[in-house]
Amino acid sequence: MAEPIVQVRNLTKRFGDFTAVDGVSFDIRQGEILGLLGPNGAGKTTSIQMLLGLITPTAGEIRIFGLPFDRHREEILGRVNFSSTYVSMPQALTVEENLRVVGKLYGMDRITSRIDDIVKRLEMEEFRTKITRKLSSGQMTRLSLAKAFLTAPKVLSLDEPTASLDPDIADKTRALIKEIRRSTGLTVLYTSHNMREMEEMSDRIIFLQRGRIVAEGTSEAIKAVYGEADLEDVFLKLARTKPRA
Repeated sequence: MAEPIVQVRNLTKRFGDFTAVDGVSFDIRQGEILGLLGPNGAGKTTSIQMLLGLITPTAGEIRIFGLPFDRHREEILGRVNFSSTYVSMPQALTVEENLRVVGKLYGMDRITSRIDDIVKRLEMEEFRTKITRKLSSGQMTRLSLAKAFLTAPKVLSLDEPTASLDPDIADKTRALIKEIRRSTGLTVLYTSHNMREMEEMSDRIIFLQRGRIVAEGTSEAIKAVYGEADLEDVFLKLARTKPRA
């Protein structure tokens, strides 16, 4: 069996006396969508930031594509991308200019044709030439997704990828993610507070609470363990249960 695309071992991050991530270990296989669940402050964003090299772990190891992240950071990040509704793009540029900058930063060929394709697939034609600061929240979300898909990454982190989208565009976005996964073997780390979406999109789910993994498995397996018919009820039960010291 091929080794996982992403391997995380005993990942820890401390900020002074506060431990945001506490000895987390998991793998993500090629083509898998791994859901990362947990209440606010559970360590999800901190974990993603360490996987993207935005902050440095206090302890532990990250390997992506079989390579130690700390020694192959630039090589790995050239094949990775992310989307988050909480990260803004340069406000004075148009949508197309922002995407063109991203393409150049990644050293892409055929940038215009790639932008044409992504803009069409995310139904962004009507605001392609619009100044970014004038975008609605839903349009900003689509721009963030376009930036993530543009570079054809092998590993993609999606943080609340359908937040602010109307139901129609959200459904089309989920379908696009699944289509790209099927056609390219894309590996995805997926976070959302939409439990229905997490069940639909995730092959497996990891539940974080206070920086530790407290549940892991398919959504059906996790629901069975906790005796609940709905993932949201599991979320509430785990979020309201004090973890063991």
